Amino acid sequence: MPTFLLLLALALGGSTVAGSVRIVNEKHEALVESLGSYKRKLTPGLNFMMPFIDKVVYQETTREKVLDIPPQSCITKDNVSISADAVVYWKIVNMEKAYYRVENLHKAMANLVLTQIRSEMGKLELDQTFTARSEINEILLRELDISTDPWGVKVLRVELRDITPSKAVQDSMELQMAAERRKRASVLTSEGDRDAAINSAQGKAEALLLDAEAQKKAAVLNAEADAQKEVLKAQATAKAMDIIITKLRSDPNARDALQFILAQDYLTMGKIVGSSESSKIMFMDPSSIVSTLEGMRSVMGEYPHEAKGNAMEQWS
Repeated sequence: MPTFLLLLALALGGSTVAGSVRIVNEKHEALVESLGSYKRKLTPGLNFMMPFIDKVVYQETTREKVLDIPPQSCITKDNVSISADAVVYWKIVNMEKAYYRVENLHKAMANLVLTQIRSEMGKLELDQTFTARSEINEILLRELDISTDPWGVKVLRVELRDITPSKAVQDSMELQMAAERRKRASVLTSEGDRDAAINSAQGKAEALLLDAEAQKKAAVLNAEADAQKEVLKAQATAKAMDIIITKLRSDPNARDALQFILAQDYLTMGKIVGSSESSKIMFMDPSSIVSTLEGMRSVMGEYPHEAKGNAMEQWS
């Protein structure tokens, strides 16, 4: 009997000592109640409590935590059914509020996030939900941080992961995108044809301009060549007349040779004139040519210096 009492005393003493000591890990906190009333908060390390009186009612980490929100059905502003899920990063900043202000913190936060997501999605049209993801995340973060502040919770980030329309909406969107692609392709093709036509017209205009400039330059060169040709011909004629006049003045017997040359020129001129369909033929008496030459000879004999200039004017 004494042995039993001794063992009982040792057991009670050991449980009393064990119940009076509480070790709290780093980045954790614990709440202690005494006889059903909140007493104090235990910090990381070794803590002592009153046996059978003090009781740890809540212990939780103060590190950042992740709340995974499963896909939920939402209705957009244009009455399109979509499915959206999210992930929330948060942490407890006030352990007393997290335990005493709300009964089930995790469930309360999950329901609050779902309500906020449905509310924000209902304010946007379907196309906006895909392009305004960053704006929606910022709005959800601000609203959730304000709503969870009385619970001693700090919301750090909110990220929408997937926004998925229904199967019928996806099929309609694919058809619309295909139509938009065809439209863009048609527009690009027409713009390409237009640019090609413009380039072709510009090329033809530049070619015509270059051809006109080339013809202009050719005409100028031809005119200059004809003028030079006439000048050279006139100079040759004048030189020939000088030779003929000099010969006639120095040799009276050269009259027969000159008459023969003039007769040849006359026949050649008649052949050329006669070959033209619209030409008029004029016949001259060869004796008049001879008389003209005789007159030139007499003139040159009397006025040798003046006759040279007059003869040149007549033959030119």
